[in-house]
Amino acid sequence: MFKWTALTIGTLFGVAHIGILGHLINRPGIPVINPPVGDYTSYSVEAGRDGYKIDYSSNDPKVIEKKKTVDKENGFLGIGGRTTVITDEEYTMGGQEDNLGKSNAKREECIRAAGGGQSTGRIVGASMGAAAAPLLTNIPYVGWVAAGWIAMFGQDQGAEIGGELATSMIDCE
Repeated sequence: MFKWTALTIGTLFGVAHIGILGHLINRPGIPVINPPVGDYTSYSVEAGRDGYKIDYSSNDPKVIEKKKTVDKENGFLGIGGRTTVITDEEYTMGGQEDNLGKSNAKREECIRAAGGGQSTGRIVGASMGAAAAPLLTNIPYVGWVAAGWIAMFGQDQGAEIGGELATSMIDCE
């Protein structure tokens, strides 16, 4: 009995394998296509029995556009009104166009000017706040707190005004 069972199972297993091999040999020849895909790629595939055609483009879009709008105050402490500056930039994946070195130098110059202006403005503002502090120290109970607050307020306002003044003098955004 065991021989007949083993022979039947073996025959079924063999016939199934022959059937699968016949199916794989005679199946249609549509290829499996896996093009590389990324954030800046595009492709189209046309596949059929006679072959396939792939249109693949990497680094697409080749030119990236960036529009920047800056709304800033004019003059000292914004007394001269407001100006809106609109900048259109086009660059590739490698970086910005030819003026990359110039824009980095200008950006660095603006950062340095803002830092220097804030530092100087903070010193001037603290001096003015400290000059006003003796008027507040005579207030009972809270005079010392008010004197410290006015000195710190003078520092913060001086830093803001100094940074704004320094960047507006060298025409930063």
